[in-house]
Amino acid sequence: MQTGNGAGAVAQPIALTVRGLTENDLPEAQWIVRRAFATFVGAPDPETFWTDREYVHSRWAAPHVTAFAAEVEGRLAGANFATQWGSVGFFGPLAIRPDLWDRGVGQRLVEAATIDLEARGVRHAGLFTFANSPKHMALYQRFGYAPCFLTVIMSAPVNKSAADRVRWLRYSALSEAERARARDECRDLTDALYEGLDLGDEIQAVHTHGLGDVVLLWDRADKLNALAVCHHGPRSEAGQGACFVKFGAARPGPQAEESFAALLDACAGLATEAGMTSVLAGVSTARREAHRHLVARGFRTEVTGVAMHRPDEPGYSRPGVFVLDDWR
Repeated sequence: MQTGNGAGAVAQPIALTVRGLTENDLPEAQWIVRRAFATFVGAPDPETFWTDREYVHSRWAAPHVTAFAAEVEGRLAGANFATQWGSVGFFGPLAIRPDLWDRGVGQRLVEAATIDLEARGVRHAGLFTFANSPKHMALYQRFGYAPCFLTVIMSAPVNKSAADRVRWLRYSALSEAERARARDECRDLTDALYEGLDLGDEIQAVHTHGLGDVVLLWDRADKLNALAVCHHGPRSEAGQGACFVKFGAARPGPQAEESFAALLDACAGLATEAGMTSVLAGVSTARREAHRHLVARGFRTEVTGVAMHRPDEPGYSRPGVFVLDDWR
């Protein structure tokens, strides 16, 4: 998710430094993220835009995220965040102060994130950007990111009776030993979707920082069938009243769609227990069956974007793959 990226012609060269984002930078970085996106989408009141969600502090504190700052004349000019999920990585939100748009700041931050993901061994990198902005896509194409698939962020009201249809566990309710085993099982499941895909650090970050919880579904043979890394609450990325599925997946195989349906029921259960009124999730339309399943359940599109991949390969965005994710 990016805006104010410096993709247009540079009006006037400026001297800037790209460095690591520090704790002292966080309030200003949060302001820049909110103001940049509010300006881009034309929000009527930028001061109240996204005050119900948090993209900066938790990512800065997460060990699997590298946070970058661009500094111009001693003042923060922009920020970017590179996230690693094992062999998969993505960057964003990339945000630049509106008064410095089209001055080359975004290019430097994209370059820094791309180099960082490469250095950490990411084989499949990507990002989510606006589908209606040729300027954004042109910038990322310069760094080898190819526009691949329409990706939608969808929401639906919580079905409070859904949780009664399925048995599920919270990661937070497990003992330390059980959590370690659960992370191993999650890694085994995601590796079956794409070699090396690993949500272990994301799971730990959600648990450590109290951003939400992880939904786990096991079969009768005590094998993990599905998982969902969920945010909810004011310190998270969810937004007011929402249970946000940052990543969710069903184990591939003949029972994948059934497990996916059960996972959505379990997410509704978590939302109900947390007092949330809606479930929010992202899905690539390349995962046709998963997208159709959401539509059939009453999910409606809130945001439409495009996933850009480096290299130009589908990764785990393929027909028959039941995965929810959000690279914003």
